[in-house]
Amino acid sequence: MSEPTFKQRARYWFDNTMSKGTKALIGWLTVITLALTAIGALFLVFTPEGDGVGGSLWTSFIHILDAGTITGDVGGAASMIIMFITTIGGLVILSSLVGVLTTGLDAKLEDLRKGRSLVVEKDHTVILGWSDQVFIVISELVEANESEKRACIAILADRDKVEMEDEIRSKIADLKSTHVVCRTGDPADPDSIALVNPSQAKSVIILTSAEDDPDAQLVRSLLAVTQGSTGLNCHVVGAVVEGRNLPAARLAGGRAAHVVDANDLMARLMVQTCRQSGLSVVYTDLLDFGGDEIYMVEEPGLFGRPLSQALHSYRTSSFMGVLTKEGRCIINPPSSASLQPGDKLILIAADDSAIQLDGSRPIIDENVIVARADAGNRAERTLILGWNAMSRMILEQLDQYVAPGSITDVVSDHPDAPEAIRKIGPTMRVQGLNFKEDDTTDRLLLESLNPGSYNHIIALCSDDVAPQLADSKTLVTLLHLRDMAQRSNTRFKVVSEMADDRNRTLAQVTQADDFIVSDKLISLLLTQTAENPHLSQVFSQLFSPDGSEIYLKPADHYVRPGVPVNFYTVAESARRRGETAIGYRVVAQAKQAPSFGVHLNPDKAQQIMLQPGDKIVVLAED
Repeated sequence: MSEPTFKQRARYWFDNTMSKGTKALIGWLTVITLALTAIGALFLVFTPEGDGVGGSLWTSFIHILDAGTITGDVGGAASMIIMFITTIGGLVILSSLVGVLTTGLDAKLEDLRKGRSLVVEKDHTVILGWSDQVFIVISELVEANESEKRACIAILADRDKVEMEDEIRSKIADLKSTHVVCRTGDPADPDSIALVNPSQAKSVIILTSAEDDPDAQLVRSLLAVTQGSTGLNCHVVGAVVEGRNLPAARLAGGRAAHVVDANDLMARLMVQTCRQSGLSVVYTDLLDFGGDEIYMVEEPGLFGRPLSQALHSYRTSSFMGVLTKEGRCIINPPSSASLQPGDKLILIAADDSAIQLDGSRPIIDENVIVARADAGNRAERTLILGWNAMSRMILEQLDQYVAPGSITDVVSDHPDAPEAIRKIGPTMRVQGLNFKEDDTTDRLLLESLNPGSYNHIIALCSDDVAPQLADSKTLVTLLHLRDMAQRSNTRFKVVSEMADDRNRTLAQVTQADDFIVSDKLISLLLTQTAENPHLSQVFSQLFSPDGSEIYLKPADHYVRPGVPVNFYTVAESARRRGETAIGYRVVAQAKQAPSFGVHLNPDKAQQIMLQPGDKIVVLAED
């Protein structure tokens, strides 16, 4: 190939110069302006109207910048022609400059719209990804940051920046003191993640992706955050959908990550809640930032003293357990154990400012304390209507709770259910398992099942159809059950799952005992863990069949019903049973939203009157 010609080299150099954008175009227009000014002045200086080099340059320059200057020109034909040509050249230059500036400004605005600038914040919360969970997480963080003068949430998602901001404004009317910043980028790309400045954030929340394989996206994001960010000092939280991917996700996240198994967690909650009406209200209150929350407080004044004293040392806070100086979380510890230096008390309180030691001596009425033993576990019958990815785990969890001789019947038309039941059946150690393939929205079918004969009923959303359709079918099932209960004047213990939180309000008209909304509770758990990573240990113990869990037990097992009593007395009665009381439920208020009769962390000095059927919310081993 022959050597490039001078023309080709010049063209190549010019193309490279022009490719540099608006700045290069303005530079070329400046050069052309100066050249045209010099040429006009050169010709003008040789005319009779020429005023020397300096004056001619100024005259030529003025004609280029202001086309109206030519109307005031006087002189010979030569100078008029020169200035006319110069003015025409100036018009071309100015119109080109306006076009270049307009194009450059549009490009800059488009660049800003893409959200590619660095988030210059510190101690902010980073959210990676976009789903319906984002609105729940933001709402909870707004509540958590209400006491701060200026808090920031930085969101990185593969969506348009302006669209994200508009959608947030439409779903969350009042952000209070929290500032939300959106950036467009791949939440699994280290370069894009760097835009939200995770190295100076206080926490990173990775949302569950809407992709076909959300766990793969989670692992990529964990690797991008923990391996791609230098100097990462914050903790990272996320949830896997499939339990088999949990080890890989935790390996990818390293020690900085707190990853939970969403389906396993929801299965545990479903089983615990179906066996205890009102339990989901307790968990929701603990998980959100709107009511009472869990705090960890170091109290030097109680070091060396028995934990029974800590139990009664707070009037408006409820004792749950201890976080040892080694980082071990103990829920419902023995009241005779002493608090060691470096240990922290795990307390339930409306706010950290409400945690105050009460120096007064608690008033305990010994006359109303009773000591009735709990009835032993009896064989139970459970009906599961529907099938999804959690069903297997629900059956496995039930097998750990129910007494020998218990029976669980499953009814579903899900295509995966028959084969799954065939495999699960032989693994059940305690309960018997029966399956019927049919449509759970069929009224005749539901009547043939005699739902009043079951101790517990669980209505699940199917995952083989769209979420809205799944919720619609669940609502139909619940309405049938409600009508059947009213006609037979009986009360069914029904726990249902709603795939979409927006359908929770609709589901309340069915008067089911509890409603579990998967995405919402997982989002609440991730948000709480993002604010305090030690809470992952607390909830891990509460949701496990081993150790102490939350139970709602008959109030008349603790104090005499129909007698005024304060909660100090209730807590003392529970302590003597090796339990920790954290609230109570009034059965007469069980249908009144939003608390459904649950009073968590009550004022211990306030007088209450518990009636037969009311419950005490306790932390106990069984």
